[in-house]
Amino acid sequence: MLVIAFVLLQIGFTIYEYLHINTIELTYFTADSLGVLLLITLCIISIPAFYHSYVYLGTKQDNPKHTAIYFAAMIALLTSISAAYLSNHIAVTWIFVELTTLSASALIYHRRNNRSLEGTWKYVFVCAISITLVFIGILFLSFSLPKAGTDDLSFSNLLNKARELNAFWLRLAFIFIFTGFTAKLGLVPMYTAGIDAKDKAPSPAGALLSSVLMNVGFVGIFRSYIVTVNSSIHQWASHVIIIAALLSIFVATVYMTKVKNIKRMFAYSSIEHAGIIMLGLAAGGVGNYAAILHIVLHSFIKSSLFFQQGQIYRIYQSKSIYDAGNYFKYNVTGSIVMLLAFFFATAMPPSGLFISEFMIFRSLFESNYLWILIVVMFLLTIIIWSFGKNIFKLLFTPAVDFKEEGVKKINPFESLSQFILLGLVVYLGLIPPQQFVTLIQETIKNIPH
Repeated sequence: MLVIAFVLLQIGFTIYEYLHINTIELTYFTADSLGVLLLITLCIISIPAFYHSYVYLGTKQDNPKHTAIYFAAMIALLTSISAAYLSNHIAVTWIFVELTTLSASALIYHRRNNRSLEGTWKYVFVCAISITLVFIGILFLSFSLPKAGTDDLSFSNLLNKARELNAFWLRLAFIFIFTGFTAKLGLVPMYTAGIDAKDKAPSPAGALLSSVLMNVGFVGIFRSYIVTVNSSIHQWASHVIIIAALLSIFVATVYMTKVKNIKRMFAYSSIEHAGIIMLGLAAGGVGNYAAILHIVLHSFIKSSLFFQQGQIYRIYQSKSIYDAGNYFKYNVTGSIVMLLAFFFATAMPPSGLFISEFMIFRSLFESNYLWILIVVMFLLTIIIWSFGKNIFKLLFTPAVDFKEEGVKKINPFESLSQFILLGLVVYLGLIPPQQFVTLIQETIKNIPH
């Protein structure tokens, strides 16, 4: 009952913030267009996340104490993510990002075995380093303020004073803040935190980590980047982002050709998409619009894949692609979800990602980053081949030494949420409502063209 009450409260809160957009609340929170957009995304994904958590916990027959901790951690995670989206002050954002680490670690450790313990410690360790880097970046940012005659670290004030900030300290601040937030977004250099976390966490929690929690990292980087692009170090900041984005896509490509763990495959796919989003942001022009569109649509696709992975695990009792196969035989509706999600995640029509990636490639071309465009398209071709090889093996190739007796029957209704999320990817990509377009345009209005 409390979970249902929280979901209703979250929906009501999201509607309230949409109706009070750009209103300052409790001094440190402002529902700007980006915050509202990501809050709506979180609201949509959190409903199936709770439903699939209920199904997951029912099949495991966990004791009530562990179940209570799981749902409490999920509620704490969604609450801290919501607050981070709406924070208008970088220090307040820093606080809530740290809270997301603590609540996410409880979800990662849910299975309470050695592997989940290892994943939890890795996540906490890397995120602790990353949050320290962000803190150092905030200190450097404060050193850049005296020249502008202010001590206010709110994003709106930093944006207004951007041209007056000390360029040396602003450079240092951006490097540290950007590097710190890459742990949440899943970019080079701190991407390692999310890989083990998404693998070891239960599938519904993995869906949140690879969508709405990734978006927290994007919010931190985006709002810091807005300040730098309005200062004298615009080109430099864009080049930093392009280098990290290219390296991220390269890392994703290397691991995607080797990985045989289905959940880790989805996690490395997220690194690839984070790189593409950052390229759109750095290239400018139409790429700015495409980057925001891409991160919303990616959230829906990746959460669908993780929700479906929960069903795959219940049938094969393994995350390895070697132990799975002939999925169409055991779960027809789930197989259709996997097939559609693969096409959508690799940006094939009618996926909305086809639109956003096309716009990002166009912005790279128009910004004279032709060599980057060629490299990225080559790497994406390898990723699509690697991803497709594993997905088609899962769907159509008979599993080795798989005992068909006692195969769990999956209720087709469990795949409904994924069809809805994938439907939204088509709808928002091809025929987006005007309110959605307006929110994105409002988000990028302060980026110089």
